[in-house]
Amino acid sequence: MKIAQLARDDDRLVRRYENDEGSTIVIDFGGDSADASVEVIDGTVLVVAGDEQYELEVPAQASDAQAFMKNGVLTIDLEASQ
Repeated sequence: MKIAQLARDDDRLVRRYENDEGSTIVIDFGGDSADASVEVIDGTVLVVAGDEQYELEVPAQASDAQAFMKNGVLTIDLEASQ
């Protein structure tokens, strides 16, 4: 699933921030997803929120990805390849 597709579903707020070290993607799943879980496995960010599961591919140009969820807000930090 691409980020643009995820943003269209249920009108989620999605933001992407760029800097010299890489980029950060922030997606607000809403308060109902406060107990959602997230994990990065083999270049894919997996989010499980209730009965829903989302898969987001990490861009190929990212050398490393870390993701965490807090209060229904998913943050994905992507480190740029050197």
